[in-house]
Amino acid sequence: MAQLVAGYVMRPVEARDEQAVLALVNADWVPGQPRATPAMLAEALAGRSGVDSGWWAELAELTTEVATTRAGQVVGVVSYAIRPRDGAGVVLWLHGRENRGVIDALLDHTLSRLGKRPIEAFSFATALGLGMEALPVRHRPVTAAALTDHGFLGSDLWRYMRVDLPVTGLPRTSYTVLRDEDRLTLTVRDGATPLGEATIGQPVQGIGVLWWISVEPAARRRGLGRALLGSALDLLTELGAREVILYVDDDEPGGERDRTAANRLYEQAGFVEVDRLLSYKRPRG
Repeated sequence: MAQLVAGYVMRPVEARDEQAVLALVNADWVPGQPRATPAMLAEALAGRSGVDSGWWAELAELTTEVATTRAGQVVGVVSYAIRPRDGAGVVLWLHGRENRGVIDALLDHTLSRLGKRPIEAFSFATALGLGMEALPVRHRPVTAAALTDHGFLGSDLWRYMRVDLPVTGLPRTSYTVLRDEDRLTLTVRDGATPLGEATIGQPVQGIGVLWWISVEPAARRRGLGRALLGSALDLLTELGAREVILYVDDDEPGGERDRTAANRLYEQAGFVEVDRLLSYKRPRG
């Protein structure tokens, strides 16, 4: 059912909106991410994602709506749902070409639909990107400001980085490969004893993902992390990747998840920070 909000008509998304919605999503493109395709949009509309799939499976009442002008032009889109286990609302994805009036209307409408329950926004990855679990605030400052003005509190969780391939100057190591769907894990062992591993994603539109690198405590400070990184980047190049992205959860400096060493390793390899990724929560009411 259509509803008028701040001069925009809010209505459920329809099949005829596909190209307009894709244009909205791609207008917010961030370096290192693939361009959204009809197949990716279909997955998002169906409530599926290759990353964070377990969190998507918890959702109910998935709703995607578009904002149009009175003349019928699609100018914004928002997708939201309810999480039954705790009653929270979840704003999954939202695009409006960084037009503050459109974004405000999308948020006003969504908050009215979700009611006084606590609400999360941009808290896990969608099928419209490649593992991006939160909002890239430097590339979407208007959306970030609108969320804050609507009572959301942001948490700075991730450092988003990328580098062009090939990368030279890194050591390499011998490894075995374990394949699991679209991911490959490079494992280094000393006999039967695992020493370290790196997990990468099959390239999408020439973009590879370095999901993680880990080295066993007993094998640290020997350069194995650098060698695993060099080997992983070589393998991604062989698989057709032209660039690589990664996410560093460096929100706990000095704590258990201190990522100072990881950040230094990636920077020395040529990775540069593209953006900071924030997720948001709005208290009840």
